[in-house]
Amino acid sequence: MQHFIFSINATMPVFLVMVFGWVLTRLGLLNEAFTSVADRYVFRIALPCQLFLDIAQTDLRADFDPRFVVFCFTTTFLMFSVVWFASAHLLPDKYMVGAFTQASCRGSAAVLGIAFVNNIYGNSGMTPLMIVAAVPLFNIFSVILLTLSARDNAGGTQAIRKSVVGILKNPIILSIFAGLPFSLLNISIPQLPLNAIDSIGGTATPIALLSIGAGFQGAKALSKLKPTAVSTFIKLVLLPALVLPAAAAFGFRGTEMVAILIMVGAPTTVTSYIMARNMNNDAELSSSVIVLSTLLSSVTLTLWIFLLSSQGLI
Repeated sequence: MQHFIFSINATMPVFLVMVFGWVLTRLGLLNEAFTSVADRYVFRIALPCQLFLDIAQTDLRADFDPRFVVFCFTTTFLMFSVVWFASAHLLPDKYMVGAFTQASCRGSAAVLGIAFVNNIYGNSGMTPLMIVAAVPLFNIFSVILLTLSARDNAGGTQAIRKSVVGILKNPIILSIFAGLPFSLLNISIPQLPLNAIDSIGGTATPIALLSIGAGFQGAKALSKLKPTAVSTFIKLVLLPALVLPAAAAFGFRGTEMVAILIMVGAPTTVTSYIMARNMNNDAELSSSVIVLSTLLSSVTLTLWIFLLSSQGLI
């Protein structure tokens, strides 16, 4: 029973805030303008501040585990490659391949990952290193897949080049690398800017979760049920079932294990819809997977955390 209570306490507060955002939207207190501004604020300001401090105040010389970084990188590469290969051969509509693969593999690693690990441990632990190892590959694979699967492949090279530049300018990645000198050289941040950055970073998780809930489209987004269900199963069940035992065999525990769970088992990120829509792919399928995976992830993530806790892995 204690493991079940632990897992509920770890997951339910996150989803209750999302539900609260949805309720506020139904009451007319939040709208699309809020979600648009909130998403940009979290992505460009609040989350980078939080990740900067997490890295800057971590002794990476003592905590850095190259095995963990290599594991996250390799796992990301393999899951995208395998799902891409399988969907390209099994899906009758090739227009769906890019959106299907992206939705099946690209979880909300940064926002929900930080939220869950913070909720369990009080800090983001090894999640920033997971983001460094996995998120750039998320973007690279997504652009390549969506370019190849687009109805009109014109401008594919330009799209890939633009994505590479976007990755290099990504505020999340930049904030993590900005924190590295402070960590590696043991540089202390003065108290005044430290408190200010910490206050701004502290707004990232609640605002992001409210925005996700406020932007939730509900049942009308559920279409193409068969590929949606298969993609959601891959995202929430199959990938964690394959990767977590491997992670345990490599000796990962605690925040490392939770970060890996988020990497492979978090619900599909809303970014997948934005990219699919703007790159002439199956945005409808992307939206459907986001809806279903978000709805079901409160159950699956709770069960995965319960299993990991009961086995003494977190």
